[in-house]
Amino acid sequence: MKELFYLAMIEIKDKTFIPFLDRKSLDQRINELGTQISKDFENKNPVIIGVLNGAFMFLSDLVKNIDIPTEITFLKISSYKGEKSTGKINQLLGLQTEIIERDVIIVEDIVDTGLSMSYLLELINEQNPKSISIATLLHKPEALTVDIKMDYIGFEIPNKFVVGYGLDYDGFGRNLPEIYQLNTD
Repeated sequence: MKELFYLAMIEIKDKTFIPFLDRKSLDQRINELGTQISKDFENKNPVIIGVLNGAFMFLSDLVKNIDIPTEITFLKISSYKGEKSTGKINQLLGLQTEIIERDVIIVEDIVDTGLSMSYLLELINEQNPKSISIATLLHKPEALTVDIKMDYIGFEIPNKFVVGYGLDYDGFGRNLPEIYQLNTD
């Protein structure tokens, strides 16, 4: 019997959101990404850096689908206020793992303008890693203002505000198991 997913409109604070990506689609794509990363890093021991807070759910599911030895650590940055990027990046938690001459995979929830990722790349490059790869669950090509090469992209999405599966609106909505987009009707 085919499993059906029915997602309803939700409200978070003063905004209404409509279904965008269901759990089955997320699981399938994350499995594919984990398989590809395992293949690409076969016989290597990469350091996976999760970018908090948004990437925690994606990172958790992604590493369950990676079948090579990895080390996992976290960084925490902030650039959003409400539904808009402030254009200013604040580092709230620094890197706690040695990455000199290591293969690094940055795991991010979303790359939109690319400013946060550009900041992270500069920060990580200062520590002389062997290589840096980027895995992002979501990418908004229309919003990109900085040239960033992403190695693993879950979904390319329109330039709309989304919540759920780790992404938030003023701190709320991260716990939703699916992704919703702002209802602009």
